[in-house]
Amino acid sequence: AIVALAGPSWQREPQPLWQARAPLVLALDLSGSIQVADLPPSRLAQARARLDTLLRERGDGQVGLLVYAEDAYVVAPLTEDAANVALFLDALHPSIMPGDVIAPGNPAPAIERGVRLLRQAGFDSGDILVLGGNAGAEAIAAAAAAAADGYRVSALGLGTATGGPWRDASGSMQYARLEADPLRALATAGGGRYATAAADGSDLQALGVLRVDPAGAAASQDKAGSLWRDQGYWLLLPLLLLVALGFRRQGVFAVLALCLCLPWQPAAAADGDWWRRPDQQAHQRLREGAEAYNGKDYAAAAAAWQGLPGADAHYNHGNALARQGKYAQAIAAYDEALRLQPGMEDAEANREAVLAAMKRKPPQGGGDSDKGEDDKRDDGGKGGAGDAGRNDDASTTGGDKPEQQPADGQPEQPGNDGEGDAGAKQQAPETTTERERRLANEAWLRRIPDDPGGLLRERFRLEQYRRRQGGD
Repeated sequence: AIVALAGPSWQREPQPLWQARAPLVLALDLSGSIQVADLPPSRLAQARARLDTLLRERGDGQVGLLVYAEDAYVVAPLTEDAANVALFLDALHPSIMPGDVIAPGNPAPAIERGVRLLRQAGFDSGDILVLGGNAGAEAIAAAAAAAADGYRVSALGLGTATGGPWRDASGSMQYARLEADPLRALATAGGGRYATAAADGSDLQALGVLRVDPAGAAASQDKAGSLWRDQGYWLLLPLLLLVALGFRRQGVFAVLALCLCLPWQPAAAADGDWWRRPDQQAHQRLREGAEAYNGKDYAAAAAAWQGLPGADAHYNHGNALARQGKYAQAIAAYDEALRLQPGMEDAEANREAVLAAMKRKPPQGGGDSDKGEDDKRDDGGKGGAGDAGRNDDASTTGGDKPEQQPADGQPEQPGNDGEGDAGAKQQAPETTTERERRLANEAWLRRIPDDPGGLLRERFRLEQYRRRQGGD
């Protein structure tokens, strides 16, 4: 019964993969006219609010974000992670656009670039939503061309017919109003819908972009996978024969007698090494060694790591030996690690540190004295026994570096940083010079202005320069 419930399988069956194919590219006008306050507090604030609502409530389907003025620039390419696109909303401002744009934005480059994004992502259909206050003949023609290629273009009008003033980069006053008719013509040519920004948020409902239509959006990606077919039900047939014995007189006692005849010893030995694969046995020894190392039982750690395959295991073994003052054996372990992985920086650094420690104070007796620990400390930026987790299941980078004893003559006190599956970072006490340097760096970092739009601004400038040079 247990084997049947485990679901044994020896056949695979094809499994089609489905994905919602309802991509949406958002194109926002970031020319200076977006700062007009005819939609309180401003068109830009209203546009950000609607984008945030759309990204939170849309659900399935990929979404991308473009901004445009004289030209269009990609803020975020098409992605299924709408929250990742929302990270850029607060950075959207006309100041990130290259050049001083006085005229209202031109949606034509945004529509063309939106079509290009959809094609590059492998979509032969999709939606483009333009958020702006005006559209010209060039943009209407671009929307018609997109519709001919299978891409629908809709528009959301930002502003009012009365409009309002705004100040450009030169300080001159400009005036902008919502041109609803050209935007409506753009949506008609693009086969989409038009809506004017409304205070109650009904505009997004009217555009139909908040929800993906399952009937038209779900389609195969021409890909298929395979799943193991559960064949455990075949084992029910012999199980029924055994159950049938229970209906015979004294059948229950026969079943109990059969259970008593089962071997119980293997269950008790399930924790033994024979129950695990070789890689699982090695991983268990790595964890045991790491726990012993973190507990400062370096002899037990060395015993657990001894004989394990791999450069990381020899490196960790050398760390444990160095902690015991067994410098010669530690050097041999580091050499073996370097032989298996040439150029292993941590092993090279630790080997040099142990050689320096041997010159300062050669080990006496069997090298089991705790004195060797006082001659070594760890590099504060490395992971020590954390490399015990280096295998197929977990991987960390360590560098337990025995170095010179601190100037005050006190041994280092290692501390666990909580990183890794079983690792601990041995960190040296902070000296006065290091503390002053750290405080100076923190003060310098606090002086750096928080400018989330700086990355977009520089990226757009670089992109504009490349386009002017003839590339795109």
